[in-house]
Amino acid sequence: MAKTAMAYKEKMKELSMLSLICSCFYPEPRNINIYTYDDMEVKQINKRASGQAFELILKPPSPISEAPRTLASPKKKDLSLEEIQKKLEAAEERRKSQEAQVLKQLAEKREHEREVLQKALEENNNFSKMAEEKLILKMEQIKENREANLAAIIERLQEKLVKFISSELKESIQSQFLELQREGEKQ
Repeated sequence: MAKTAMAYKEKMKELSMLSLICSCFYPEPRNINIYTYDDMEVKQINKRASGQAFELILKPPSPISEAPRTLASPKKKDLSLEEIQKKLEAAEERRKSQEAQVLKQLAEKREHEREVLQKALEENNNFSKMAEEKLILKMEQIKENREANLAAIIERLQEKLVKFISSELKESIQSQFLELQREGEKQ
């Protein structure tokens, strides 16, 4: 049992997952170290620590195959002075067009930057105005509250003063009344 498990582990190391799944459907073993194509053969060499190594074997050409074709480069025709001049003018036009396009893009970019800066300044000014208005409203509210508190304090003091004066006046009147009664009894 242990030998079977060890053999299975070794096979797992050697085979890829796809090969393992395929081996379930096709029980006959395949040589995965050799791949054959029409005109070449690829053999896997021993695996190395740094990766895998392959040997590529090219098959000799068959006698029936055609002779290798060489691609002929297109023949250059002689250019006249006028054609050269036209090409130079076209190149100059392309260069000018590209320069104009680059300048246009730069101008658009500068305009966009200017707009963004203007918008930021406007937002900053609006924020400053709003903050100033809020501060003024808050100061007015504080002033009104202060005046209301002072008015309430003055009113309370006046009430106390009236009570004090009325109690003093009452005592004074009572004392004068008592004196008048005493004098009236003496007489």
